[in-house]
Amino acid sequence: MHKPLIKLSVIAALVLSANAAFALEYRSVARHGAVLSEAPGDEAKKLFLISKGMPLELLAEQGDWVRVRDRAGSLAWLRKKDLSTKHTVQVLRDATIYKAADAKSAIIYRAGKDLLLDLQENTRTGWLKVKHRDGASGFIRIEEVWGV
Repeated sequence: MHKPLIKLSVIAALVLSANAAFALEYRSVARHGAVLSEAPGDEAKKLFLISKGMPLELLAEQGDWVRVRDRAGSLAWLRKKDLSTKHTVQVLRDATIYKAADAKSAIIYRAGKDLLLDLQENTRTGWLKVKHRDGASGFIRIEEVWGV
């Protein structure tokens, strides 16, 4: 009598946990001029172009297409091949990059609003280890970036 209910509960839990995990995944755009579309497919309305390195939140997949959300909250579809495995973050406002995961440590550099940084490590302590394109690495507070 309870077996169908248990099976249904297990299936629902698996589906919900898979969707929740995917919703927290971020990737960056692989090439300049990648096209964001209104729907999956070549015939869909093209919304705009996006630059290489921009972080996007992955929401769903459909064939060769991925539903994404950008920092502004806009939703669109992007070809899977236009996503990189490289993880970047975007600075939300002028921020300081420190030598260590501590605001009292030495300042490495100041990052301007919208700067893209390579994510090297999420310390899970509220700090991210990031790398600037010129090679300088340091730590930034997680609330000062988007894409993680």
